[in-house]
Amino acid sequence: MASAQGPVATPSPEQGFICRPPSHSVTPFPGTTSVSFSQACPQSLARCPQLWSPVLTHSPASPAMAQNGAVPSEATKKDQNLTRGNWGNQIEFVLTSVGYAVGLGNVWRFPYLCYRNGGGAFMFPYFIMLIFCGIPLFFMELSFGQFASQGCLGVWRISPMFKGVGYGMMVVSTYIGIYYNVVICIAFYYFFSSMTHVLPWAYCNNPWNTPDCAGVLDASNLTNGSRPAALSGNLSHLFNYTLQRTSPSEEYWRLYVLKLSDDIGNFGEVRLPLLGCLGVSWVVVFLCLIRGVKSSGKVVYFTATFPYVVLTILFVRGVTLEGAFTGIMYYLTPQWDKILEAKVWGDAASQIFYSLGCAWGGLITMASYNKFH
Repeated sequence: MASAQGPVATPSPEQGFICRPPSHSVTPFPGTTSVSFSQACPQSLARCPQLWSPVLTHSPASPAMAQNGAVPSEATKKDQNLTRGNWGNQIEFVLTSVGYAVGLGNVWRFPYLCYRNGGGAFMFPYFIMLIFCGIPLFFMELSFGQFASQGCLGVWRISPMFKGVGYGMMVVSTYIGIYYNVVICIAFYYFFSSMTHVLPWAYCNNPWNTPDCAGVLDASNLTNGSRPAALSGNLSHLFNYTLQRTSPSEEYWRLYVLKLSDDIGNFGEVRLPLLGCLGVSWVVVFLCLIRGVKSSGKVVYFTATFPYVVLTILFVRGVTLEGAFTGIMYYLTPQWDKILEAKVWGDAASQIFYSLGCAWGGLITMASYNKFH
């Protein structure tokens, strides 16, 4: 992959170590630490002169090496990036990967796509795309990042021709981080708004509601009757009314939270509550990443497990409601003719890449904090 200039000491069979001056050292991925030293260096790691720069090699362990003062097992345990740091343990990396792969896209987008693309029949193209596209790319990026110990930009030093791919990943991750924080901002807003005795989006008797608002819980008079009518003259007026009903939750979101205007030229005003929630979301992100993987690795113990607790509670509550089985059957009844449509397969592929986060750069970056072995 690269070559070094100048003389290089040849290791003896007993030592198996190589050491080069800093000007002659070559590493395929800068930032990796070393486990090998030259014949000129003393046999003790602590007494090795600082003049020599370590070069990563992968020499097999042998009893002779241990006898000369270098213990391969200790070097393997310390084979980590001292500048960028590493995950505290393997569980932190696993939980981070699970939290990264299973996110909001699985909660709000997958049920909608499943219902639109044939119900249970959508699972067939979904699992086909998952097995043959999603999982291979997922593990390929993890392996790439762990081997290189570099982020989505530095990893392409192995082939500078593809460095633009790394910049593309960085741009995509930047935009995703911006709009995902907006989603978190909205979640914070609804969380704070729900701390009332009566939910503001449950009824239509609020100042922002329109006459078209129709809530399920609103009281309404139902009348049924008949009245004969006799027409003895000319009919001069004919009335036809079409009512476009909207839910109170929709009007709360559109007319109160966002305060959307009907005119594109009217930009409206800054919604201070939303701005405050957005600031809170960015502060939370900052606190989670303030120490890199050392802090985020501890946060994932909560963020990667608590959503499953909430989803389990909602699932148990949903399946115990009256008519739940009928709704589930209506939702999952397969329409096998749908799998012949190309759009269904496209939606399955997009959901896989959207859910797993492939080609975003996040998988490479997270795996780069793993130890090499």
